[in-house]
Formats: sequence, structure tokens, C-alpha cells
Amino acid sequence: MRSRFPGAMLALLVVAAFLGSSAVAAEMNGPMSSTKKPEAPAVAMPQGQPPMDPKAGLDVEKLFAGTCGWCHSGGGRMAGKGPKLMDTTLTDAEIVQRIKVGKTGAMPAFGSAFNEVELQAIVKYIRGLREDSPPK
Repeated sequence: MRSRFPGAMLALLVVAAFLGSSAVAAEMNGPMSSTKKPEAPAVAMPQGQPPMDPKAGLDVEKLFAGTCGWCHSGGGRMAGKGPKLMDTTLTDAEIVQRIKVGKTGAMPAFGSAFNEVELQAIVKYIRGLREDSPPK
């Protein structure tokens, strides 16, 4: 009579490999991931307060570097995977639209990842880009 141990061990290894790969895949949810982000904010905001207070000191350079800087090199001053943003010919409304809906085959859509204050800060940041002001 044959032992069932090798078959059970194989099944256990398959399950363990599957669970391990699922955990790794869950950790790969970075800024360019197409995985839907949770709707709830990471930190609960008190009722009646806007999600982002412009006076709170939004660090738009850090926001840009952590989200847009993956593709727009030099803080947007030079081309990388994405185009150079300094001196763009797009209007402010076109920049906001591009951020929200992306560009097929070129830029992912960020949808509602940014609130209106953050979007306007990004536009202002892009408009202020100069060759003589390197990223921090």
C-alpha cells in the first residue's frame, strides 16, 4: 500500500507557494500600480474639515517626487519615461485632465488620487519649473 504523505506534502507546498505569491503581489501596490486604492484615507480626518488644508504646508516637491517623479525626471525638468514638463504647452486644465485620466499607452490615470488643492499645487509646481532651480 502506498503512503499518501508525498501527495499531501505536495499539496501543502502548492498552497504555501500560492499564499506567498499573493502576499508579495499585495506589497507591489506602488504609485504606478493599476490596483484600485482603498477609498478610505489612511488617517481619519475630523468631521467638517477639508481633506487638505492649504495652510498646513503641502510639500508639493515631495508629492511630485513620490508620484510623478517615477517618470518625469529631474523633478519634471527633463524627460525620463515621461516627457519633460518644464515649459509644457498644455493649459492648466489640460494638465489636470491628463493627471486624472492619463494618456493611453503613455501615462496612467490617477483618477481621484489627488484632491483639488493637490492638483492645483502640482500645476503651480510645473509652471514654476526652471533650469536654474534644481530639485531638492
